[in-house]
Amino acid sequence: MDLRSAPGRLLLCLVLRGIGAERLPGNCTNFLRLRDVSSVLGDVAMLQNPAVSSATPHVISWYDSKTGREVRNQTGRTLVLGDSLWFLNLTLEDDGEYVSVVKTPTRCYRKAVRLAVARPPVAEGCGRPKKYNQMLTKGVTDFLVCPLKSHIRKLDRYNVGATLRWFRGCELIEDGTGSFAYRERWKLYIARVEAEHGGSYTCTLNFTLGGVPGSVSDTILASIRGDYSLDPEVHQPANEMIRAEMGAPFTKKCQVFVPCVGKPDANILWLVRGKLVQNTVPSPDVYTTNLHSWSQEVPRKGVWMERLLIFPELRGDDFGTNHVCKTFSFRGSTEGYFKLLPKDPNLVLPIGLVLGGVAVLSIINVLVYHLFKVDIVLWFRRTFPFFYPNKDLDGKLYDAYVAHPPPCSRGFSQEVETFAVNMLPQVLEKACGYKLFIAGRDCLPGQATVDSVEENMQASRRLLLIYTASTFVGKRHPSNNNDVASKNHNGDGGDPESQEAHPDTRQQLECVLAMHRALLEGSLKVILVELEEISPAQLALFPESVRHLRKKQGAVCWWENRRRGRKWRTCMSGRGGEERVARDARLAPPLSPSFGFWKEVRYHMPVRGKRTVYPEKTALLDI
Repeated sequence: MDLRSAPGRLLLCLVLRGIGAERLPGNCTNFLRLRDVSSVLGDVAMLQNPAVSSATPHVISWYDSKTGREVRNQTGRTLVLGDSLWFLNLTLEDDGEYVSVVKTPTRCYRKAVRLAVARPPVAEGCGRPKKYNQMLTKGVTDFLVCPLKSHIRKLDRYNVGATLRWFRGCELIEDGTGSFAYRERWKLYIARVEAEHGGSYTCTLNFTLGGVPGSVSDTILASIRGDYSLDPEVHQPANEMIRAEMGAPFTKKCQVFVPCVGKPDANILWLVRGKLVQNTVPSPDVYTTNLHSWSQEVPRKGVWMERLLIFPELRGDDFGTNHVCKTFSFRGSTEGYFKLLPKDPNLVLPIGLVLGGVAVLSIINVLVYHLFKVDIVLWFRRTFPFFYPNKDLDGKLYDAYVAHPPPCSRGFSQEVETFAVNMLPQVLEKACGYKLFIAGRDCLPGQATVDSVEENMQASRRLLLIYTASTFVGKRHPSNNNDVASKNHNGDGGDPESQEAHPDTRQQLECVLAMHRALLEGSLKVILVELEEISPAQLALFPESVRHLRKKQGAVCWWENRRRGRKWRTCMSGRGGEERVARDARLAPPLSPSFGFWKEVRYHMPVRGKRTVYPEKTALLDI
């Protein structure tokens, strides 16, 4: 059960009451004593222990330390009300020490308080033996505070009606007579305090508690101190013009400084459109806040006073007129004002938002284009072919010359041969409609290697240079085609049959011619096709021209796209399918034009003209 709920509190109360019995428990922790309470015969006395939070379940019991017995409710004598013990009609037997015991679900502690009961001395008249000293400031409005403020609050908490009356000596002070006024239930205001206002004042609280009428009184000894209060000074508003926006909320403070010692007799009022603003409750129209004040010691002694004027929404008639803050005091009055003017349109924020939006959109467009550049370009070519000239009339026979390591040459492998002779034609020729020249497949019988390479490379719009990590390793790289040609005619045989006996010759020639036309002449665009990952050490053995071109324009990496696709398929098939996925990847390589590698190759290939129809297919093809 929740001990904070009403049933929980009742159960805790019954349990703790049963445990506590009537005798003062001796196993509770002692805390500091409560403040002693003094009263006289026949008055009411209140003993209070306010140390426990109301949010914590607890039970408070009161014990008479003389007998050790618990003090319970007794008609006409005692009453336990919350955390307080009330003596309704004090007798001399009530004098003594009382202990409050607080029990919570986890703790038990107690505090002692001394109740002193005395006979009212005849010499004191209507006063009480114990007196509280308070000061009144001469020449200004000041007030006395009744020490019974805690009694009033406690009675108000339990909806017990109480009446407070003030006496000067034994003479009752009527509210509003002379310079006296009752304020805030427990204050006696005195206007323009003079020397004769000093002396003894008694506040008496009358109420009915537990069906028994009672009263309690305290006496104050008032002393008069000399002070001064000069003319108030209005610091804000400073007779100024303020620009504001129509329809916006607006707040202005009236700040006044009164050089004085003590409490100044001054007040602040706001005048809007010539009318006094008295409303201090938030409303759709103009209103003010309550007066706020604080003291200052340096550089001058005095009191700052402040009252805010609040416009929830500025309207047309709020502009162009003076709004006046006026301060009144017994010395006179002074004022300050401000005038509202329409605010010039602020274009900085809209312009900033527009420019910021354009910048954000530009960045997003750049990022999107960078990430999806290949797809965007291919889609545009396919959708708007009429924007591109027809390539069929440029005198070229082939869209691309495919250069790859021939059989028996360094860097040759079955995988390279399969890729160049089978996979490239399957996708680029059959699926995409390009026309390729593949050395070894399309060479004319008996044609010289040098002539075949030069003639067919010149008839091609692109050159696909296919290589692996070992393609250029261990080779001599001639600087131009004349070295290769002279080698063919002078030392290594000049007939085609002798040239076919040296397959490295064709590969070297293709590389030299391709780099010469791409880097020096700029007449041929070379597409580097990298079939396997190249380490820095292996790259260092490549010809300088190939390394330069690779650094300048990059390479289309077959191995990188294959790895990316294999990872995706492995994730989709689960950990147990890794071996099957790897086997399937070797047996069925991706031959769809929509595969990432083929998209990159198509991106670098020539653009088909407006009279060319794309026979592109999207289904996977079999070898």
